[in-house]
Amino acid sequence: MGLLTQSQQTYYQGSSFGNYQFVNLTSIIDNFMATYIGEGKILTDTKRNDVSFHAHRALAELSFDTFKSTKSQELTLPPSLTMILPQDYVNYTKISWSDSSGIKHPLYPTNSTSNPTNPYQTVATFDIKAIGTIIAGGNTMTLDAQYDNILVGMAVSGIGIVSGTLVEASAVSGGITTLKLDTNLDMTFEGTPATTVTNAEFTFTAVDGSLIQTPNTQVLNEGGEILNARAFIDFQTALTGVSVGDLVSHEFFPVGTVITSIVSDPSTTPVGAIGTRIYVSNQAVSTIGDGTALGSFTNAITFTSTSPTSDTWNNYKGNISSGNQDDYIDDTYWPAGGERYGLDPQHAQVNGSFFIDELKGLIHFSSNISGKTVVLDYISDSLGTDNEMQVHKLAEEAIYKHIMYGCVSAKLNVPEYIINRFRRERFAETRKAKLRLSNIKIEEITQILRGKSKQIKH
Repeated sequence: MGLLTQSQQTYYQGSSFGNYQFVNLTSIIDNFMATYIGEGKILTDTKRNDVSFHAHRALAELSFDTFKSTKSQELTLPPSLTMILPQDYVNYTKISWSDSSGIKHPLYPTNSTSNPTNPYQTVATFDIKAIGTIIAGGNTMTLDAQYDNILVGMAVSGIGIVSGTLVEASAVSGGITTLKLDTNLDMTFEGTPATTVTNAEFTFTAVDGSLIQTPNTQVLNEGGEILNARAFIDFQTALTGVSVGDLVSHEFFPVGTVITSIVSDPSTTPVGAIGTRIYVSNQAVSTIGDGTALGSFTNAITFTSTSPTSDTWNNYKGNISSGNQDDYIDDTYWPAGGERYGLDPQHAQVNGSFFIDELKGLIHFSSNISGKTVVLDYISDSLGTDNEMQVHKLAEEAIYKHIMYGCVSAKLNVPEYIINRFRRERFAETRKAKLRLSNIKIEEITQILRGKSKQIKH
């Protein structure tokens, strides 16, 4: 029985071309169950779930260095000089930028910089010290200046503060930060009631005990409108420096409120917003203070980035890389009057450089790549979607041997020589598949070697 299930006319009128060279993973598992498992066969009682697990592991392992599974993605590098790693990214094979002719210029990784964490630091400590004033019977604290690094959800300690008190909201007006605490103040000291404590030092720390990261903070003083039980804020002007995911710190919103979307085009902004409408994750409280309904406000709202950057990365992207050099003798790139000593071959190019922040999932580029089309060639494990879980027919036998070895090696009381047999078969079939998929053609090799025999005259 033939394998083709559609006519040639149907194939050429469709959109799935070249699929005949692949076998999907479900068919691989079905074939393995029918051929290798059962009474009188190599595996007698192996379950389908076991076969499925080893099939997925085999597909992933073969995708890394045997299959032709390289994917690619291109984008125009924004001024932030960062590129988000693709959803199914495992490792890169090549990163380059393409010019107006479509020619790719390779970029090379740099090991001389990084984007480390940047905890907030005073002279000798990692907490925040602030001078403030508190009043008995209330839950507000007025600081002596503007403190952008004090965020909602932080723990506060000091004179008159009940243990475990958190910052519930933060507002800025006239260069002064006012905090709303989630616990009323305890103003009794050594049995004597007090009404006001002024110019006292208070300490702010992260609740989970981690170091406070230095945030990128944008404080907006334009004022605007917050409506009752609405999850958006209207501003009169277009806002810059804010992005989705930024933390919202204001007494009108619960702790942990973040920006979910930003509408900045007045022509598409909903009725009632003049310049910018910012949608947030929580609704505004119904009333404030003495029960007054919400409306226009003049005190600032603080939006804080949840992805702070380090000074090292800011300095790297803020300057044209001096390490990129070119070793050709011309009027532009010949360095130091023809002196070549000390030249590092990995930097002997002008294409640019990059480094990958695996923790944050970002690729960082040097400043001379800004605005260019960056092409990322990368490999995945071929397990991202059902459509890509397929095996090339030139490597079909290799994946059967991988599954067989995995199933046998996971069983108890299997003689070692049996396990070694399937290990050798797996290795041999993997090597054969790699040679087949390398797609070496004798005519192409001959053409390349012809160029090696040319004489170069000086």
